[in-house]
Amino acid sequence: MNIVASLALLCLSAAAAVSGNESTETVQSAAPGDNRTINARIQLPITSDVSTTIYPTVVLPNRTLIAENGSTIYFRCFTQSYPSQQLNLTFSGALTNITSLASTTRPLLEYSIVNIQPRSQGVYTCSALTTVSNRRVDNSTELLVYYIPSKHPDCMFVQAQDTSSVQLNCSWFGAYPTPELRWGEDGDFQVTNNLGLTLNSSMLHDKQKVTCMALHKLLKQENQKSCSITLRAPFPEGKPLVTVLEGTNLTLTCSENTSLPPANTTWRKGQNQDLIVSGSRYILSFEGPAVKLTIVNISKDDERYYFCRSENALGVRELEVYLTVKTSSSAYTGAVIGVFIAALIVGSAFIMVKVLYSRRHTICLGGGFMQAEDSGDVLDLVDSDDEQIFHDTVPQLPPLANGRHTTLVQIHRIPSSEDHEDTETAGTDPQPPEQKEEPTEEAEDLVSF
Repeated sequence: MNIVASLALLCLSAAAAVSGNESTETVQSAAPGDNRTINARIQLPITSDVSTTIYPTVVLPNRTLIAENGSTIYFRCFTQSYPSQQLNLTFSGALTNITSLASTTRPLLEYSIVNIQPRSQGVYTCSALTTVSNRRVDNSTELLVYYIPSKHPDCMFVQAQDTSSVQLNCSWFGAYPTPELRWGEDGDFQVTNNLGLTLNSSMLHDKQKVTCMALHKLLKQENQKSCSITLRAPFPEGKPLVTVLEGTNLTLTCSENTSLPPANTTWRKGQNQDLIVSGSRYILSFEGPAVKLTIVNISKDDERYYFCRSENALGVRELEVYLTVKTSSSAYTGAVIGVFIAALIVGSAFIMVKVLYSRRHTICLGGGFMQAEDSGDVLDLVDSDDEQIFHDTVPQLPPLANGRHTTLVQIHRIPSSEDHEDTETAGTDPQPPEQKEEPTEEAEDLVSF
């Protein structure tokens, strides 16, 4: 083969390498003056397409892959080329340049990322390079790393001076990509383009529960996350009746801490409910949920109704407070009446104690407090040696032979109304006294022990 034929073969080989197809070419060449033909059969190298597999992932409609934050992702590149090849895996992120991750001369390349983070999202490229023809084939895949926060979304209200509507906000920070949020009530949700929701007062009622539902590509239906807000009408609390002495200072307190969104609370006075503003006579102060109204140097003209008015988008409620102003003379009159009543109570108690003490014997004997004094006969047992009673009517009993004393039985008759009548009758119709009987020997048998 001469030099011309060799150059022709090289040119054909280069052309085949550029085309990337396997082919067999026959080259005929003859030297000047030579009638012989030279045939050469050449097999050109080829490079096929590269296949790339990334798992476990979720495929979007645009063929972008999604990986969950914190998971382990596996890469697999495969190609066929002849006679030799080199596989490379590179990464290109939003904040980084192209970085080589792995390479091999084998037809299969495997690579993995443990605990993948959002910084690892970007474009991953598998490249197959034929060493003979120096031809390269690339296969690029975009991988996104999605993140789901462990906590639930946050529901909050926006404070506004206008009470005709309520503005609610829902946020779920840390989620990627931005989740789809839905506001709704009792399962009837409406999709919002932003995180805020505005509701007119006509759509609201007390104890209404509004829910924000977060939807995400990696969230399953049974694992959806949400937050709720329960709206409440205002309810001011305080003392409805207040009494104060003329010429002093008074502070009225009204507390309202149950409404949601928080109500706007003001103090008003009179039947026309004139708005009270801070000044020399009235001083308004706020301590947390309490709104205080201080009235300086109270006079009789300040005796009226005062209204603690709380209002939000759900309604208006008022606390009525009536202020009674007493003069100094009224205070003295009240003190005198109080002293008189106390003295009356003490005097009544003293009289009751005295009556009980005077009738203590009757009460102790079981006659009762209100019963009559006639309680019948009472028996008293006394010793005959200690007391000698009714010597003329009751004979003395002789002592026993063994020297023991004899006990007498005394009978006292408590006079009653019947006895009194008998006495009067006896006085009008006198009778001769009965003849006394002499004691007999049988007297010893009257009492025995």
